[in-house]
Amino acid sequence: MAVAAIAAAQMHVVFVMPFAMASSLRFARAVAELPEVEVSLISQTERSALPAELAKRIAGFERVADALAPDRLVGAVRRLAQQHGEVVRLVGILEQLQEPLGKVREELQIRGMDSREAANFRDKARMKEVLRAHGIDTAKHRLCATAREAEEFARTIGYPLVAKPPAGAGAKSTSRCTTAAELGRFLAATRPRPGQEVLIEEFVKGREYSFDSITLHGMHVFHSVSSYHPTPLTVMDNPWIQWCVVLPRDISGPEYADIHRFGPAALSALGMYTGMTHMEWFRREDGSIAIGEVAARPPGAQFVSLMSHAYDRDMYSAFAELMVHERFDPPARRYAVGAVYLRGQSVRESGGSSEAGGRVTAVHGVEEIRREFGPLIVESRLPEVGQVRSSSYEGEGFVIVRHPDTAVVHAAADRILNRMRVEIGSE
Repeated sequence: MAVAAIAAAQMHVVFVMPFAMASSLRFARAVAELPEVEVSLISQTERSALPAELAKRIAGFERVADALAPDRLVGAVRRLAQQHGEVVRLVGILEQLQEPLGKVREELQIRGMDSREAANFRDKARMKEVLRAHGIDTAKHRLCATAREAEEFARTIGYPLVAKPPAGAGAKSTSRCTTAAELGRFLAATRPRPGQEVLIEEFVKGREYSFDSITLHGMHVFHSVSSYHPTPLTVMDNPWIQWCVVLPRDISGPEYADIHRFGPAALSALGMYTGMTHMEWFRREDGSIAIGEVAARPPGAQFVSLMSHAYDRDMYSAFAELMVHERFDPPARRYAVGAVYLRGQSVRESGGSSEAGGRVTAVHGVEEIRREFGPLIVESRLPEVGQVRSSSYEGEGFVIVRHPDTAVVHAAADRILNRMRVEIGSE
């Protein structure tokens, strides 16, 4: 744990935001709005591209060519410290940033997660080895430096299996291989070799959930459980499939007892001290659970907004206060919440299409859904005709519904999934 003394008066905090994406901007604003805090930004984006409201709030700004390069970050942080005073917190939300930020904290003696702790989360093979060493079940896996090693392990565990780079973020860059031929194509594309290995894993069959949590000074103080429909890997494999996630109101039942036990134990084993994390876990067909992956950063895909609606608490501001002032007051879960992610389908194929590119040509079911579920809809970003097809698994838009009764949220989410349809045409 890299440590530096905390200034008694105004704290100078640096927020690292490689690009001005909507989610990064929302977290940056939350940090900038904290009392007794002076915030500077490091980004690859021009300062002129920032929203005016945020630009007014920041003290300093450094543009770098590569915001994931520790040496570039060290130089930028030093310049900001010379201009605006000692930097006492270094914050960023992207998973790819956590190891670089850890290295910068170590070199400049800034309090927070160091690179060794970050590597336990970022390197998925290392993560699984740490968990297994602590008696926590994960998918069988092997880090392979050659195609032959990968093919031999595949024959051992059988198909289907999951193949990915060890430093992948969530389901990104992940492939499900159902045959030796599909694995062969993955290996031909990735070309594993010493220093650039690939991770081959057992494909865990069962229901998939998330365990999103907050740890403060080594103590597990908060968590939220959500369920995916269908699984993220299925969503990644089929870019046209619409999907949803549901946060049930009550997560105290016996069906969650295992994750209440193993979730915090996994975070402790990996070295989480203070921060928000996103964990994917599975309920196998035999009833046992397995931890999939754990990321040392806030969840994406609107999950922080979902938690905000479920707990009637601004969780973006809660994250900012946790990371800067190291304070967190656990809220009570008041509602069930569901999000439906709207993804475009090619009009040329009735079963959907995995083709990239195109624009939204039509959005069906909007008025019907508004009439039926208007009072339940608490947030939405609806696709607009003419917008370019998204490359993100979140799709072209989303609808979030909330109600005290979990069954009502499930029914609304299912109805929206079935009634709303986004058509994609060629450009």
